[in-house]
Amino acid sequence: MPVPTTPWFARPDADAVWRPDPERLADSRLARFLATTGLPDLDALQARAVEDPAWFWGAAVDDLGLAWARQPATTLALDRGPAFARWWIGGRFDHAAAALAASSTPADREALAWEGEDGAVVRLTGAELATAVEAAADRLAAHGVGPGTRVGVFLPMLPETAIAVLALGRLQAVFTPIFSGYAAPAVASRLRAFEASHLITADGFRRRGTVIPLGERAAAAADDSPTVRRVLVVRRIGEAVPADGDPDRDAWWDEPPTRRQHAAVPPRERPTAAPDPETPYMIIYTSGTTGTPKGTVHVHGGFPIKAAIDLAHTFDLRRGDGLFWFTDLGWMMGPWAISGALLLGARLVLYEGAPDHPDPGRLWAVAARHGATHLGVSPTLVRALLVHGDGPVRDADLDRLRILGSTGEPWNPDPWRWLFEVVGGGRLPIVNYTGGTEVAGGILGAGPLRPIRPTSFNGPCVGMAADVVDATGTTVVDAVGELAIRAPWPGMTRGFWGGTPAEDERYLETYWRRVPGLWIHGDWAVRDRDGFWYLHGRSDDTLKVAGKRLGPAEVEAVAVAHPAVVEAAAIGIPDPLKGEVVVVLCVVRRDAVAAGDAAAVCQEVEARIVAELGKPVRPAAVAAIPDLPRTRSGKIMRRVARAAWLGLDPGDLSALENPAAVAAIAAEGPVGRG
Repeated sequence: MPVPTTPWFARPDADAVWRPDPERLADSRLARFLATTGLPDLDALQARAVEDPAWFWGAAVDDLGLAWARQPATTLALDRGPAFARWWIGGRFDHAAAALAASSTPADREALAWEGEDGAVVRLTGAELATAVEAAADRLAAHGVGPGTRVGVFLPMLPETAIAVLALGRLQAVFTPIFSGYAAPAVASRLRAFEASHLITADGFRRRGTVIPLGERAAAAADDSPTVRRVLVVRRIGEAVPADGDPDRDAWWDEPPTRRQHAAVPPRERPTAAPDPETPYMIIYTSGTTGTPKGTVHVHGGFPIKAAIDLAHTFDLRRGDGLFWFTDLGWMMGPWAISGALLLGARLVLYEGAPDHPDPGRLWAVAARHGATHLGVSPTLVRALLVHGDGPVRDADLDRLRILGSTGEPWNPDPWRWLFEVVGGGRLPIVNYTGGTEVAGGILGAGPLRPIRPTSFNGPCVGMAADVVDATGTTVVDAVGELAIRAPWPGMTRGFWGGTPAEDERYLETYWRRVPGLWIHGDWAVRDRDGFWYLHGRSDDTLKVAGKRLGPAEVEAVAVAHPAVVEAAAIGIPDPLKGEVVVVLCVVRRDAVAAGDAAAVCQEVEARIVAELGKPVRPAAVAAIPDLPRTRSGKIMRRVARAAWLGLDPGDLSALENPAAVAAIAAEGPVGRG
């Protein structure tokens, strides 16, 4: 295939640290897809995608070669407007069946590799995975699961997690993934909101050498959820949860129901026809800054297809590659990795435990042992691991890696460069990727056909009509604006779970009415004149000091440039003169704290911020704290940090990995200090 000659190669890229070589240009999946369209370059492809989304997504799906049960007659229907777009009209598509078909050819190739924190390993070929999924579907049907059944999945990343997701898809049930770190009340609240009749969990799992009693939490949550009639428990640590629970309700995952359980929950017949692509298969609850969690509705022909297209065209994931994304099922990247990797015939690598246990090299060792070609991390995770130095990375054989992926939050330069230079050896692209649960994947990416600058996105994920706009919806360049999307795409949520007029209104108010006709995602972004994009944090986290708008990432980048600062979060607090002032919360290195230098470090950070961002941005306070509140997926919860600092109610903390951080911040704030 000839190397494309494209106008974007003429873009200024003196600051780029990675550039595609001719071999990559010619051999990537995106280059091959571009060649099939007959368009001259990537800019032309993106322009046509924005102008004619039905054409683009139809062509992209054809490029994947998915196993449709019946080909659609029409790609896109807009009879209810772009906010309620429908896709693949007249088609039939079972995402799980399509994933198994792609992963089972050839049948003896490995499809899934799993490692537990205790060193246990499970490997499944495509044929073995398909057999396990069909057997699980038979058992679930015997336990009363069928089309439309609502199932909570409260599991860590186990082989059974992927098997359960696929088996539920085969049965046309609807599941909600629940973060494995939740306490029982948080699990129960989601089960009640979803009105789940079934819950799949495990007796426990291992994290940092400690057994997490997941089965106990699940049983307590089920006790507090009146609609739950059956709890299925995966055997992971050998705890006899079903024997100690309700014999009518609780059963082992790998056993058929007893006669008594049959009577309590009658079996269901397995469906004989593939579903309409608009049939819901997954509801993911996502929290905003206000209101109750929103149940985003995803369908067979939506989320899985968007995940697969992004992995193919943005991450260049190919058949036989190995995808290892460090994540949890409760974060969208868990279902995204399962569906996307398997639909492309790639190997799915799962890991149960902590990334630095029993030693700081565990994450890198898992990637090496299981031949990962694609490794996905968050900036927060990288910051946590780089403090251990280069040695743990050097000890792992990462020669098979081709792509490094990142998502979750904006980068600051030093950790990005460490990932690029130390982990990637200066040879691997870092595919920066941002989107969200409601999007089913990415809005912006750093794909393999364009140069990459540190911390940047080199364009929209192909097909996404992304833009940066002001309050009127006008495109802005070289200025901070709202990240927006101008056209529908298959992976977008079909609204909020419930389908009531009130939920439809909430959905429209959340995304479509801030700037009428545009999806406003809630991120501040900048697109520069060279075509590179940068995020500046959530728009509800944005700081506006004395009329100057800046993202928290701008302040945080200065703070973490100090050699003694590991992490930082910039929050805005009310000020009678400026309207809002900045408080910077810094996680200071342990050796500096032990030496009594934390206060001096904070003073130096303040001086650097003034020097680099100007006196109007001088922080009202810079405080040293032991940790920042974060979710299991690594996202820093600035709204929680702000509430804690001000002595306000921080709201729902069930998603936090480290709730103790909240009290530590409150103790440093004005209320805590009295």
